[in-house]
Amino acid sequence: MKPHIVVCIKAVVVKTVRGRIVRTPDLLRLNPFDLPAIEAALQLKAQCEGTLTVLSMGPPSSRIVMAEALAMGADRAVLACDRRLAGADTLATSTALAAALQKLAPYQLVLFGIRSSDSDTGQVGPQTAAALDLPLVSGVHRIELRPGGLRVERTMDHWVETFEVEFPAALTIRPEAARPRHIPLGGLSEAFDQREVELFTAAELGVSLNRVGEAGSPTRVISIKPITHERRCRLLAGEAAEVADQLMEQLLAEGLVD
Repeated sequence: MKPHIVVCIKAVVVKTVRGRIVRTPDLLRLNPFDLPAIEAALQLKAQCEGTLTVLSMGPPSSRIVMAEALAMGADRAVLACDRRLAGADTLATSTALAAALQKLAPYQLVLFGIRSSDSDTGQVGPQTAAALDLPLVSGVHRIELRPGGLRVERTMDHWVETFEVEFPAALTIRPEAARPRHIPLGGLSEAFDQREVELFTAAELGVSLNRVGEAGSPTRVISIKPITHERRCRLLAGEAAEVADQLMEQLLAEGLVD
C-alpha cells in the first residue's frame, strides 16, 4: 500500500474587518504557514510514491484555498463544511479535524503548519494529534524519510533535537523546512474548475454536535478590529547626562518605569 500523507490546511482571513468575521472568498487566502507543510508533503510523496490529501474545515468559500493545494500537487481535497461547525475555536476545530482524519484513515503521516496567520495560536496541530493519540513532533525544520518512519530535526532553545518517528505520526512544520513551489495561474484555474473538493458534513463526521462549532467551543472570538498606534516624537537637547535625566523624568511622569 502506498503511504498516505494528510496535510491539514486553513483558509485565513487576510483583510481586517470590524465585528463578526464572515469568511467570504475576497477575505480568504491559504494560510502561508501551511504552504511549507504542503511542500514538505509533496517532496515526501515523490520519494515514497505515496498519495497526498489536504484537509480543511470551513465554509464553502474555503474551496478557493483547496484549489490552490490541488494545483500544487495534492491528489485529494476534503473540506469539513457544515453550518453546525461554524464558530469553532481551536478545540472544536481539532475535534472536527480528528473526526475527519478517522474517516480518511489509514494514513501514515499528518502534517500541520506551525501556526495560522490570523489566530496565531499554534494549538490545532498538537490538539488534533492528541485527540487521535498520535505521536507529535512540533516545530520541525528537517525531514528525512526512513524505513517505516522518519528522522526529523527541530531547534529548541538554541539546541538541535533529532527524533526517530515511527508511522503513524504527526508533525508541525516550520517555514524553513521547505520552500513552496510556484503555481502557474493556468494550473490554479484548472484545479478550481475541474478538480473536485469532497465535502464532509457534521453528520458524516459522526461526532457529537455539542463538541463542535460554537457549542463545543469554550472560547469565542467576539470581534476583531485594527489597532491604532499613536506615536509622539520629543527631541531632548543638552549633554548626555542632561538628556538621560530628561528621559528618566519623562518615563517616570508617564508611569513607564517605577
